[in-house]
Amino acid sequence: MKEVELALNQTQKIRLQKAFQHIQHLSSKTNSSASVIVTDTIPVNLEDGVLKGHGTNELDGEVVATLCGVVERVNKLVYVKTFRARYKPETGDIVVGRVVEVAPKRWRIEINFSQDAVLMLSSMNMPDGIQGMLVPGEETMGSQSKASRSPAGLPPPHPPNLLLFSFVNKLKWLSFTLLSSFTHHIEPNQEAFLSPLSVCKGGRRGWAVVLWVMVVLALWKSVERRRTALDELNMRGIFEENDVICAEVRGLQHDGCLHLQARSQKYGKLERGQLVMIPPYLVKRRKQHFHHLEQYGIDMILGCNGYIWVGEHVEVRDVMVEDQETKSDNTKNSSDLELTSIEEQERTYTPLGTRQMICRLTNAVRVLSSLGFNLTVELIIDTVDLSISLNLDIHEMLGTEFYVRTAEREVERRSSSAKKK
Repeated sequence: MKEVELALNQTQKIRLQKAFQHIQHLSSKTNSSASVIVTDTIPVNLEDGVLKGHGTNELDGEVVATLCGVVERVNKLVYVKTFRARYKPETGDIVVGRVVEVAPKRWRIEINFSQDAVLMLSSMNMPDGIQGMLVPGEETMGSQSKASRSPAGLPPPHPPNLLLFSFVNKLKWLSFTLLSSFTHHIEPNQEAFLSPLSVCKGGRRGWAVVLWVMVVLALWKSVERRRTALDELNMRGIFEENDVICAEVRGLQHDGCLHLQARSQKYGKLERGQLVMIPPYLVKRRKQHFHHLEQYGIDMILGCNGYIWVGEHVEVRDVMVEDQETKSDNTKNSSDLELTSIEEQERTYTPLGTRQMICRLTNAVRVLSSLGFNLTVELIIDTVDLSISLNLDIHEMLGTEFYVRTAEREVERRSSSAKKK
């Protein structure tokens, strides 16, 4: 447990120290890993052929720690994971970052890594819902080949015919695969591809219609197109400097450059909220890092890089539905358009109660990170409920008494969970 530097009185110091001792005692019982400082002895059995990893050394027949951190064990390997280390990315991590530069065909994102991460234009889900495609053989991403350019040197207004041909082939083969389960001994000939409904009789014809529509919609939604020069010019319309975004780690290149991707509607620009930065070791990798707190109307993203986003809940809407609504809005008269603009302004305004809850949640994150507790959604909600039960204002959550109360509440929670086991 790390030390907390707060202006505590003597009584609060004793209470906080006692709470930390109880937590340390409970942690040593439930977990094989424990916090160590330099020269602390790590209990191991050298006869089992233990491998000494990073942050350990052998001294007088004992394994001692050379760093301050947590002892981690992987089979026979024993190493010390430091507290104040920078974020070490892994493929598939959910990260929250801030745009620091808009470069040609890419954005540079600061994610608490040793160097800025890169989000390529081809790895970005565009506002029209169509993902990018990097065509092999092109020297630069988003550029058009000489054969596909117009005589004036401008990129063509539509994707090349090769993409449409690939889409039709996918549609034919997938439709044949699905329809073969409803028919008997269909040979993959041209008639089955072009008129799949003709091979179905009776009640199977209705199922064929449903499957055919599902195939068309699924493949149409997955159509990829190449990035054009117009997309590159409109990059600042998507992200610009100082924007907070959420993305997924795509991989680490051989030169050490970290690449991100945002190929889903849940990734992208984050607005109407607060960004809190904490040490990365306090956020454990889990199956779910996106959380919707329905009781508060708040969205929370626990970034593996230690960046926590707390903001107003945003519904992920389908692009096709938005296009239909846009077309219907164009048919309204001028008075309806004025009402629509007023409603849009009201939607962009975050209510006072939501903003207060965002501040209360972020203060809970700050308190828990200062105490050195691993962040979970359940622990954050429990801390918020504690502040509400004590009738504390938002700014009073950062007072010394609430830090002590939070530590004592954690002791009670861990004691009750240990008794249940």
